[in-house]
Amino acid sequence: MELAELVYSVTAKFPADEKWGLVNQLRRAAVSVPSNIAEGHGRQSRVDYLRFLRVARGSLAEVETQAELAGRLGFLADPGPVVALAHETAIMLQSLIRKLEEKGGT
Repeated sequence: MELAELVYSVTAKFPADEKWGLVNQLRRAAVSVPSNIAEGHGRQSRVDYLRFLRVARGSLAEVETQAELAGRLGFLADPGPVVALAHETAIMLQSLIRKLEEKGGT
């Protein structure tokens, strides 16, 4: 949730003509992370939960890539905080995935 909030905050400063471009892509990827975690958990199946956690992990990679691109394009002065929070979240997510896999999921 913190990552999605940060992404919404930093993308509010992007150029108006990026509203349907990088702003939309970055926000959707950031919102996808907690949404997939919640949906997977709500399925009440370890296999489904793991599948949705992996989708969330992919969305985190998208956020990192898109933040870096936004920085290269000059839309985001410092992509570092977004990338760092996405990376920190990815580490926590991977730890959760590993623990669930150890309990017998795929």
